[in-house]
Amino acid sequence: MIIIKTKEEIEILREGGKRLATVLYKVRDIIKPGISTKDLDDYAFKLIKEMGDEPAFLNYRPEGADSPFPASLCVSVNNEVVHGIPDAKRILKEGDIVSIDLGLKHKGLFTDMALTAGVGEVSNSSIKLMKATEDALKVGIAVSQGGNRIGDIGFAIENFVRKYRYGIVEVLSGHGVGKKVHEDPYIPNFGKSGTGAKLVPGMVIALEPMLNNGTKNVILDEDGWTFRTADGKKSAHFEHTILITEGEPEILTKI
Repeated sequence: MIIIKTKEEIEILREGGKRLATVLYKVRDIIKPGISTKDLDDYAFKLIKEMGDEPAFLNYRPEGADSPFPASLCVSVNNEVVHGIPDAKRILKEGDIVSIDLGLKHKGLFTDMALTAGVGEVSNSSIKLMKATEDALKVGIAVSQGGNRIGDIGFAIENFVRKYRYGIVEVLSGHGVGKKVHEDPYIPNFGKSGTGAKLVPGMVIALEPMLNNGTKNVILDEDGWTFRTADGKKSAHFEHTILITEGEPEILTKI
């Protein structure tokens, strides 16, 4: 069931989204060769707690998961698509790209955001992949207007990505967010325009294109959380939580 947020809830989500963006950008700013993925997670946790909020992903256990997620921040490096588990032994090196995905609980309501950043100097192909993924998110947001449908979002993203020939991950998607970390509706990054649930003012959704520099296919690690590209090529991921309005959508995860 799709949950329409009240004016009071939207105000809380606005503040929570701003706090989340602040934390994630600060984490991005310390990404460099020689730092561990656990260092990034520890920093995110510290910043969230200093604000008086809670990390949404720590000990989160969705339906079907064998175990709860053991960290605050998902840190996915190179061919890891999403849900990478931070590890003190996983040291970032020059040329890596790293996706950082974070959820925040503020006054009982959730927002979600992700971005991908280069570690030091990265290849042109990595730069192009990251830019195309971020641009695909912008395209999806632009069509997320009241009266349009969920299928319009996926269609717009897929149509934009087609010219790059990147693999669009199909088994993972955007989603509703707010009362829970994951809510209805399910929002694929591909689809047919004019189909799916109607976008209604008051809906809060998280859009998150995941593009692979190769096949769209992914595999799940033995840890039960980390998704990797099936061909070992790099992947990028960007996400914003947005509010559906009568006109232009509002990005809630912004400073």
